[in-house]
Amino acid sequence: MPPSSLFRPDEFSESAGVYLMKDAKGRILYVGKAKSLRRRLASYFRSPEDLAPKTRALMARVLSIDTLLTATEKEALLLENSLIKKHRPRYNILLRDDKQYLLFKLTKQTDYPRLTVARKAERDGAAYFGPFTSATDAKETWRLIGRVFPLRKCTDRTLHNRVRPCLYHYIGQCLAPCVNDVPRDEYAGLVEKVEMLLGGRSEELIRDLEARMREASAALAFERAAILRDQVRAVRRTLERQATVLPGGGDLDAAAVAPAAGGLGLCLLFVRQGRMIGQKTFFWPDLGPEDGPEAVAAALVQFYGPERLIPGLVLLPWPIEDETVEQVLAERRGAGISLRPPRSTVEKQLLDMARRNAAQAAPRQDQPGLAEALARALHMAEPPGRIECVDVSHLQGEATRAGHVVFLQGEPARNENRAYALDDTGGDDYRALGQWTERRLVSGPPWPDLVLIDGGRGQLEAVRRSLAEAGQEGLFALASIAKAGRRAGELGDQIFLPGRKNPLPLRPGSPEMLFLQRLRDAAHAFVIGRQRRARRSGLMQSELLSLPGIGPKTAKLLWDNFASVEEMLAASEADLAAVPGLGRKKARVVHAALQSLHAGG
Repeated sequence: MPPSSLFRPDEFSESAGVYLMKDAKGRILYVGKAKSLRRRLASYFRSPEDLAPKTRALMARVLSIDTLLTATEKEALLLENSLIKKHRPRYNILLRDDKQYLLFKLTKQTDYPRLTVARKAERDGAAYFGPFTSATDAKETWRLIGRVFPLRKCTDRTLHNRVRPCLYHYIGQCLAPCVNDVPRDEYAGLVEKVEMLLGGRSEELIRDLEARMREASAALAFERAAILRDQVRAVRRTLERQATVLPGGGDLDAAAVAPAAGGLGLCLLFVRQGRMIGQKTFFWPDLGPEDGPEAVAAALVQFYGPERLIPGLVLLPWPIEDETVEQVLAERRGAGISLRPPRSTVEKQLLDMARRNAAQAAPRQDQPGLAEALARALHMAEPPGRIECVDVSHLQGEATRAGHVVFLQGEPARNENRAYALDDTGGDDYRALGQWTERRLVSGPPWPDLVLIDGGRGQLEAVRRSLAEAGQEGLFALASIAKAGRRAGELGDQIFLPGRKNPLPLRPGSPEMLFLQRLRDAAHAFVIGRQRRARRSGLMQSELLSLPGIGPKTAKLLWDNFASVEEMLAASEADLAAVPGLGRKKARVVHAALQSLHAGG
C-alpha cells in the first residue's frame, strides 16, 4: 500500500464528484463517485487489515488520484458510468455486454403501421415490446406474426414509391397498401390484434378471434373462417414459447447475485405481460458475496441505458442504498420506477429463480486458464484483459488504411474497433504501422495490455520504435504473428516478441495459438472491410460529382448534411430544400439528378 503521506484526505474537496485512481504509468485502475469526495477517499487510507481484499490489492498499486467535481451526486453517478465504459478500469465492476437486445417496434404515426425488429427504443411515438435475448426466437415470432397478420413490411419511402405489389403480397403476407386501396379501418383492426398479442392481452385476442371464426363459419364464409383459425393457431404457438410466471400479468425484471465458480454471478430475468421472455447472466471473476450490493448497483446503471426498454419494477435482493440510481433510471425511462425487494410469494419465487441462474453464470471452461496461459507464453507479468490486434491494408500502395480490433477478456468488443486513413505510404507497411502508432497514442486510453501486430519482426520493430520515439516504450506489451516460411518444419504461423530473434515455441493448434490466429483474422477482415467501404464511398462521391447540377460546392453542402450517398438518395425534395444554402429550385434539380443515379444503380 502506498505511504499515507502521499495522500492527505483533507486536500480533497467535500463536494460531490468522481475520483480516478491511477498507477505509476498513469493508467486508470478505478473510477468511483461520491457525495463527498473527502469522506469517501478517507475510507481508503486505513490500515490494510481493515480493507477488503479487492480494495487492498487496488491501493497497493495506486500512486495518484485525480478528482472531477460535479454539482450533484446524480451528475457524479452519470459521469462515473461514462468513464467506466470509456476506460474499463481493472478494478471496476463492468458489464462486458454492449449488445442491444432485440425489440419489436410497432409504428404508430402512420396510416399503415408496420411491425419491425429493432435494437433501440426511441421516443418516436412507436410502441416497443421486449427485450428478446434470443434473436432466433424473436425473428421466428416476427415471421409467424407476419404470416397471419398481413401488415406491410416495406419502409415508408418504399411504400410511397412502389408501383406494383411486392412478393409478400403475392404469398398472402401483405395487403399491399402501397398500391391497393386498403380500407384504413380494416388495416387498423390487424394492427390492434398484433398490439393485443404483444401487449399481453393474448387470451382476450384468442376469445375474440374464436368468436369471429364461429360467426364466419355459421355464415358459410369458410375462407374467412380459415384465416381466423390460422390466426388463433399463430397466437397459441407464440404463447407456447413463453412461460406464464405472473398470473395477473405485468412487466418487471428480477436481478439477483450468487457465488459462482471462482467469482460472482448476476442474472437478470425479463418478464413482460406476465410471461418470461428471456434472461441474461453476467460473471465477475474474483468477486465474492460481499461485493454483491456494489455489483447490482453498477449493473443497473450500466445495463439500463437510455435506449433500453426499462420496466416500471425491478426486483432486487435488498433495497438500493444509493437513491441516485433510481433517479437516473426513472429519468432514462421517462416515468417512475421502483427498485425493491420482493413482496409477494410469486415475486420471491422469481428472485429465487434469478439467484439459481446467477449461481450458474461462470463461463464454461472449454479452454481453462487461456488468459494465464497466454501471459506465460508471451512472457507477460499479468494475464491480458484488453488486447488490440492491428493490420494494414492498401490498394496498390495507395489509400492506406490501418485499423485494430479489440478483444476484452477473450471476447470481441466490436464497438471499440477503430480504423485510420493514413498518409500516402507507397505500400510501406513499416511507415503505415508507425503512423498507426502515432494515431493510437493520440486516441488515448483505455490502453491495451497487449498489442498483436499482423506481420513479422520488421512490423513488430516498427511499432516498438515509434513507441520509443514518443517516449512511451513499455506502455503495453507487443507481439506479432506472421506466416512461417516454406522450409521444412515451418508450417502455420509464428509469434515474435521484441528483442527476440527466434519465434516463440508455440505449438500449432494450441489454445494460445488458435486464439492469436483468431485475433489476426478478425483484424484482417475488419481492415479489409473498411478499405472496401472507403473505396465504394470514393466511387460514389466521384459519381455524385459527375451528375448534372452538382458541382463541388453543392456536393459539399450535401456531405455536410447527409452522412452517406444512401441518405442523399433517400431524401425527398423537401428534405433537400431544407439544406441551408441549397434552395427550393436547386433542390428540385439535385433531387432529379439523385434519382437518376438511383435508377442507374
